[in-house]
Amino acid sequence: MGSYLPVERIVEPSSTLGDLAFYTALVLGLVAVMLGLSALLGPRSRLTRAGAEPYESGIVSTGGARLRLSAKFYLVAMFFVIFDLEAVYVLAWGIAARETGWAGYVEIMVFLAILIAALVYLWRTGALDWAPKRQRPADRRY
Repeated sequence: MGSYLPVERIVEPSSTLGDLAFYTALVLGLVAVMLGLSALLGPRSRLTRAGAEPYESGIVSTGGARLRLSAKFYLVAMFFVIFDLEAVYVLAWGIAARETGWAGYVEIMVFLAILIAALVYLWRTGALDWAPKRQRPADRRY
């Protein structure tokens, strides 16, 4: 018996662009139909002065809506993003460690060294401080 080689299908670029245009038109048409049906069949709401208030529970709002958040929240978010991405890359490397060999090992070590160097730099410049350091009051002698 002879060997059977798979026959490759030659795809013309014009047919793929036509398919893409058809798919895009179909998606946009579906979105238009769904928005139109929700506008026609959805409930009508009449916005009153009481309904425009931020709280409809009868409590009169006090103060402004602009609140200043502490930079601590930003710092926690940045730590999460940095360490979450690091964990993703190290986990992906760990799964493919045998296939990548020494080249992959060197690459992940360079990646970790750059992250550690950045962390040390931020630590030494004080960017990771939660709050200004408290200074002890000078000894008062009476």
